[in-house]
Amino acid sequence: MMRKDVNKPKGKTSAYAFFVQTCREEHRKKNPEQSVNFAEFSKKCSERWKALSPTDKKCFEDMAKADKVRYNREMRDYVPPKGFGKRGRKRKDPNAPKRPPSAFFVFCSEYRPSVKQQYPGLSIGDCAKKLGEMWSKLSQSEKQPALKIKTKILKSILKRMGSQCKKIKRVKYEPFCWIQLKA
Repeated sequence: MMRKDVNKPKGKTSAYAFFVQTCREEHRKKNPEQSVNFAEFSKKCSERWKALSPTDKKCFEDMAKADKVRYNREMRDYVPPKGFGKRGRKRKDPNAPKRPPSAFFVFCSEYRPSVKQQYPGLSIGDCAKKLGEMWSKLSQSEKQPALKIKTKILKSILKRMGSQCKKIKRVKYEPFCWIQLKA
């Protein structure tokens, strides 16, 4: 799992984000006990933002420029720790093998053509829903062929990795954590 660098400076805030913050503070002052419905609140904020004149927006744009200066100053002094890139995420090993497909994905690759043939006008999402329904209706014994294919793919990946498996076991390298090695 990727972890975020806690020492990285907080990102720069846009003029619109400053506007939303002020709207939220106004709302809290007017209705301190009332919880905020985010969907409605964001719609109202966007409508108010569109209705603001350029002179009114100038105040928020100035705040955003000042925050951008703060961010750039903090980023100049910031040095990411080893293993983290420019964006603060841990780099992925380019030599890491792909994760084997789940039994459901094996099932989907096998049955997708027949579903598309049966329902020609089906969108990608609807096709996936139909395959999901089919998968959930299957009994455990009917899912076994897909599980066997998944296991076969996993074994072929382990076989191709060969000497890397020993390295993984010793180092416990994160991208390979999905491979269950026997002692």
